[in-house]
Amino acid sequence: MNANRSLFTALAAAFLLVSCGSDAPEIKLDEVMPPAGAGPKIRPPTGGGVRVNPGGNAQPLPLNVTPQEEIVFTDPDNPDAGIPELANLMAAPKRGPWEESETIARQTAAREGKPILIWFTDSARSPMCKILSAELFSRPEFESWAAENVVRLRVDTNVSADEPELSLDEKITRETEMKAYVARLKKRYRVLGHPSVLMLNPSGEVIERLRGYKRGEADYFWGLIKQNTIAARVSTEKWRKELEAKGYRDWRGESGRKVFAKLSSYSKGTLILTEPGGERFRTQENNLSKDDRKWLADQKTLRGIE
Repeated sequence: MNANRSLFTALAAAFLLVSCGSDAPEIKLDEVMPPAGAGPKIRPPTGGGVRVNPGGNAQPLPLNVTPQEEIVFTDPDNPDAGIPELANLMAAPKRGPWEESETIARQTAAREGKPILIWFTDSARSPMCKILSAELFSRPEFESWAAENVVRLRVDTNVSADEPELSLDEKITRETEMKAYVARLKKRYRVLGHPSVLMLNPSGEVIERLRGYKRGEADYFWGLIKQNTIAARVSTEKWRKELEAKGYRDWRGESGRKVFAKLSSYSKGTLILTEPGGERFRTQENNLSKDDRKWLADQKTLRGIE
């Protein structure tokens, strides 16, 4: 009994020393509160849009930097053959407001330095998904805000291959593939119900997840999205700075559209650029913006290149 009492006394003393130590960091309120104007006034939830812990999910493979020696070329005698032109990427028309491919969404987020908003929905069988769409995602003010601040990805359980040129067998095959794709994403992100909304940074890290929705809670739901967009921006800036230290930067075409990439090679006015995910593009120096051409001129001067 005395031994147990001594052990208890020692543990209690250790707890007090740790919890009341003078070296504990001071937490300032203004460092943890979101900045003013981050979004609509947040009201306590009355039902839908419940925030849940983003931890514990199976994370997608991050957009890691692909080492040059790991890139496999189709033609070892001409490693730059078949690389798409950057001008084609920059001239490609913008897709709809919601992407349908996770790969495209993450590439776009990396190029534009924006967080990803993933909406898992069932447009055919979930009444709350339809209400969320009508009350928030279809509103013009949300459309304008989202176009500037996030890359949107919609994953709909209700799939349909309705391309008229497909045969019946091809439609069945396409729908089977689409259903398998949706199932993989739901399993990867541990989505158990609809609607579910996730916020990710471009590297694939889950910042926050919202599960469910209740009629009339659009401003509350949007406020949570805005606040988590701020958190995702902080994470995105850190990710970009780490890559910038490795030579990545924004490259712009004459149209103003940009790509975040590093210069892999330069020869007689031809550049090969590599994105964080390993995608490679070819472009000509005279197709780049004035600032990019000046940066290249400075680099060539430093290296004694004509």
